[in-house]
Amino acid sequence: MNADLILCADTVHTMHTLAVGLRPVEAVAVRDGVISAVGSRRDARDWRGPGTEVVDLGPAVLTPGLVDGHIHPVAGLSLTAGVDLSGARDPAEVHRLLAEAAASRAPDAWVQAWGLDPNVFAGRPLTGSLIENAVGGRPAFVRLFDAHSALVTAAALRIAGVDGPRKFDQRSTVVCGEDGRPTGLLHESAAMELVLAHVPVQPVAVRAARLHELLRSMAATGLTGGHVMDLLGDSEEVLAAAEDLADLSLRLRFAPWCDPGVDADGLADLIAAQGRGGRRWHVGAVKFMLDGTIDNGTAWLETPDALGESTDALWPDVDDYTWALRRLAAAGVPTATHAIGDAAVRHVLNALDGVTRSATVPHRVEHLETLPGALIERFRRQGVVASMQPIHCGHFTRADHSDNWSSRLGAERADRAWRCRDLRDAGVPVVLGSDWPVAPFDARHGLAEAMLRRPALEPDVPPVGPAQGLTARMALEGYTSHAALAAGEPGGGRIAVGGRADFTAFTVDPLRAGPDELADAPIALTAVGGVIVHRAASSTESALAR
Repeated sequence: MNADLILCADTVHTMHTLAVGLRPVEAVAVRDGVISAVGSRRDARDWRGPGTEVVDLGPAVLTPGLVDGHIHPVAGLSLTAGVDLSGARDPAEVHRLLAEAAASRAPDAWVQAWGLDPNVFAGRPLTGSLIENAVGGRPAFVRLFDAHSALVTAAALRIAGVDGPRKFDQRSTVVCGEDGRPTGLLHESAAMELVLAHVPVQPVAVRAARLHELLRSMAATGLTGGHVMDLLGDSEEVLAAAEDLADLSLRLRFAPWCDPGVDADGLADLIAAQGRGGRRWHVGAVKFMLDGTIDNGTAWLETPDALGESTDALWPDVDDYTWALRRLAAAGVPTATHAIGDAAVRHVLNALDGVTRSATVPHRVEHLETLPGALIERFRRQGVVASMQPIHCGHFTRADHSDNWSSRLGAERADRAWRCRDLRDAGVPVVLGSDWPVAPFDARHGLAEAMLRRPALEPDVPPVGPAQGLTARMALEGYTSHAALAAGEPGGGRIAVGGRADFTAFTVDPLRAGPDELADAPIALTAVGGVIVHRAASSTESALAR
C-alpha cells in the first residue's frame, strides 16, 4: 500500500457504529491526505512502504479531528488587539490594566483592550467615563466580551468626528445621553467602525505570523479545523501571507457576511466567492447577523427585556433578510444566521420554511441562546442545524440568575438557556464551538463544559441548567460528526476509508474520563490531511517503524 502515515492506538473511536463481529480498530493508514485503510496493528504491517511514517500512540485514544463550529481566528487578530480584560473581575482591576497599558504610550497614542465583561460593573450604566481616567485622556477603544459593543473615550470620539447620533443601514447605535452627546458606548459593528477606522492596525505580515502562532495553539488543544464566521476586511490578504510562510495548522471554512442593504449584485458576489480559497482554507457558506446580543440589549426577543430593550432585528426590514437568504439557498449556498433572541430564531425558521433540504447545502442557526420549546421540533422537521456554544453559559451567566444576561431576560427565559440536550434528544444536529475570541478556544474545555454546564476545573461553581448537559458521546459528536453535517459533509467527522485524514489523539478517553479530567489532559497528537501539526513529547515511534 505504501502509506504516507500510519497511526496506531490502543483505542480508536471512529464515531460510527461498526457492524457486529468486526474487530475494534487499532490502526489507521493515510495516503495523499485521505484515510486509505483501518484495521489492527497486525494489519498495519502490510501498509508500510519505505517512506512510511509510523506513530504508535500506545494508550492514547484516537478520534476524528475536532472542529470548532464557530470561531473568528483571522478577524480575531484585530479583535484581540491590546489589553486582555477577560480575566478582570472588578472595576479596580480594569482600571489597573488599562492604566498600565496607557503609561507606556504617548499622550496621543491609542489604547486598545478587549474581553470586558459588563458584569464587572455590577449594573452600572456602561459609558466611556468608566475607562476615561484609567487611560489619562488618551484615545481608547475597549471591546466588550461579546465583540458587539465597545466603550470609547472622548478623545476617540473627537478623532472620529462623532459628536451625536448616526443612522445606519443596520440597527447599530451611537448611544447618546439626554443632551444628544455620545456617552462613549457603541452598539454593533457599523457604530464601532466609525471609531475603528482611525485605530492603528498591525501590518498584514505581522498578523500572518500571529495567525500561525494562534492556530498552533489551537491544534495543541485538539482542534484540526474551524468554521470561521466571517471574512472581513483584508482577511484574504492575511491568509495568503500566512500560507506563503507555511501550511495552516487548522483547516478553515469561511462564511463572509451578507449585510443589511445587500442588493442582487452583492448576492452575486457572495455566490461567486464560494469555493475560493487556499491550501487549507476555503469559502463555504454565507453568514447573516439577524440580531445582536442579550447583554447589550440588541437581541431580537418576542417581548422586551427587563430594560425595555432587545425589541428589534439588526435588519431594519426583515423581509429583506428573508429575500436574501432564499436567493442564496436557491443558488445552493449554505447559510448560517446569527440569531440569539427567540424572535430572531423564529424568523430564521420561518424564512427557511419551504426551502429545499439538502445534506450538502445545510442551513444553520448560530447561538440560539434562549429557545422556546415550540421551536425545537421545527429544527428537526425543517432539517436546520443548531450551532451552539454552551461554554458561554458557564463563563458569562450564573445559576442564580444574578448576571446581566439573566437579569435582562428574567427567570423564565433565562431557564431556557442553551438548550443543547433538548435539541439533541429531539434529533437535531448540534455543532459545538467557542466563538473565540468571545470565549476560550480550548476544545478540551469545550467538550467538558458541554457536559458540565459550568467552567471546567471549577467544581465549586454551580452549573447553569445542568439538565441541558450533553453526554460525552454527544459532546464529541458536536466537535466531529455533527460539525461535518453543519459543513455539508454527510459522513464526515468519522474515521473511515476515503475520509479526511484529520485526527485528534487524547491522553485520556474522551468518552470515559471525567469532564474535569478531560479538560486538564494533554493532547498527544493532532494531524490535518495526514500531516502531524501537533505532537506531544511523549508520542513515540513504534517498534513497527523500526
